[in-house]
Amino acid sequence: MYNFDKLINRLNTNSLKWDVKENELPMWVADMDFMTAPEIIEALAHRVEHGIFGYTIIPDQWYDAIISWWERRHQFHIEKNWLQFCTGVVPAISCIVKRITNIGDNVVVLTPAYNIFFNSIENSGRHVLECPLTYNNEKYSIDYDTLEKALANPLTTMLIFCNPHNPTGNIWTKEEILKIGALCKKNNVIVLSDEIHCDLISPGYSYTPFASVSEECMNNSITCISASKAFNIAGLQSSSVLIPNQSIRDKIIRGLNSDEVAEPNCFAIEATITAFNHGEKWLIELLEYINQNRKIVKNIIKNNIPEISIVDSNATYLMWLDCSKITNDSDELCEFIREKTGLILSSGKQFRGNGYKFLRLNIACNKLQLEDGLSRFIEGIREYKKQR
Repeated sequence: MYNFDKLINRLNTNSLKWDVKENELPMWVADMDFMTAPEIIEALAHRVEHGIFGYTIIPDQWYDAIISWWERRHQFHIEKNWLQFCTGVVPAISCIVKRITNIGDNVVVLTPAYNIFFNSIENSGRHVLECPLTYNNEKYSIDYDTLEKALANPLTTMLIFCNPHNPTGNIWTKEEILKIGALCKKNNVIVLSDEIHCDLISPGYSYTPFASVSEECMNNSITCISASKAFNIAGLQSSSVLIPNQSIRDKIIRGLNSDEVAEPNCFAIEATITAFNHGEKWLIELLEYINQNRKIVKNIIKNNIPEISIVDSNATYLMWLDCSKITNDSDELCEFIREKTGLILSSGKQFRGNGYKFLRLNIACNKLQLEDGLSRFIEGIREYKKQR
């Protein structure tokens, strides 16, 4: 049994999440407040004891650990030569956009979506072409007519797909992925699938890798994966880029090396190998704990502020809260709650689409902290309503 109830003080640790004022409680960025698996800590401590931290190669064990994990956990076989190391999923996405598309091209994004996608696209001189997801009865779905129009645009060359989806927590089905893949192939659009949240799936559910559903999808896609989200090791700067298509792979390898994001640090390698070889029991218990947290949030919000509805989801540790009954300006609401209660949430506006009426809540923390955050949230919503 692992202890996820342990409260860890992260103040004054150069934490992006916890660089906050006194009495503020951050529950925004996708960073867990749990210690990583003790097996990873032990492996890193052993590496530190060696005392020399020079340039690092990527050993066969790194490839083997990833291949074994995806076969065991996701029933998907990965060839060794499909995998390329990168210092993170975001650097990989930025590099891939630059290498596969041209300046002025359109990159389609299903919105609301992870806001950094927009940075990777627009900072490279490309254009975001939004395909808004359909929202109905606390659930998101794809409007395929709108998607096909976006893909058929002569300037569209890429679709960035988030699987499972951030911020909505949606798990895409095999049938949905097949439809998306067929439309992209028909319109000569390459799919870049960000699957960093794929191991954060509620008990009893499973995710489908984009490249696994057909030869067509496999050969017309690039997938970014990492242990960083599921094992809370994002600060170690590590990810893998999965590229089955040889001609696409050659371009990406050249790009990753040109951008100087293809060389690992020694801790990234050790942590990834250990996570995938020895972290499964820890992850299983983590997922059950997060699932219990999700139930706590649903129950408390339903009984105290029923005007806030929660989007149905079974992936990630992020909850997407519909605040449309009290506001259409999530920036304003987010700032108000922080000022009144010290609770820091993510405003949905930055995710585009219909995010302007949503907030995103990170529930990857111990239950006492979660209950504190929910008490502040209830207080903030009630005070906000009084001001309206």
